[in-house]
Amino acid sequence: MGLDVVWAERWVRRTAEVVAEAKDELTELDRQIGDGDHGENLHRGFQAVVAKLDEPDAAERTEVGDVLKLVATTLMSKVGGASGPLYGTAFLRAAKRSARPEVDTSGVVVLLEAALEGVTSRGRAEPGEKTMVDALTPAVEAATAAAAAGQDPVEVLAAAADAAEAGARATVPMVATKGRASYLGERSAGHEDPGARSTAIVLGAARDAALAGPDR
Repeated sequence: MGLDVVWAERWVRRTAEVVAEAKDELTELDRQIGDGDHGENLHRGFQAVVAKLDEPDAAERTEVGDVLKLVATTLMSKVGGASGPLYGTAFLRAAKRSARPEVDTSGVVVLLEAALEGVTSRGRAEPGEKTMVDALTPAVEAATAAAAAGQDPVEVLAAAADAAEAGARATVPMVATKGRASYLGERSAGHEDPGARSTAIVLGAARDAALAGPDR
């Protein structure tokens, strides 16, 4: 059983919920090493995405990619700073690779790989630079390993979410060499990267949405 449009929409709604819950945490993390708007920007963006989902053209979304494209275009238009372009590009690349009614195990891996490619191409970031790439890269690696082990799409997502969580925590001792945090140099060490934290939150929401499906 693959993950379909219902799952994709549930993912978006769950993301909006957990981002709202984590808004202050993300803002504080960003205040420590950035410009302090990450939580509010993402909150505003995903609230706008949910509003789009609730518009009467829902029947036109028949593929997973349709939902992810809606996320991408809305975030790009509603979210300022670096978050909008980075998350927008991630979701847009993922949308292009999931233009089907449902995604299976390999489809989940491809979706995550595409998101990572989008972030790295847009942000020019690499692992170890204290960015969202440090959560997305281990997520892709864990998903790939889980798929190779024969796990189902939900288990693959769960592995990815767990790895993203660990990746976000691993940014705490890193010295930022990319983005606004890099201006702090050594002083950026000791703080979790807000982009990596929000990435873990988004992937955790994807897992939660899959676990809430009718077969679970």
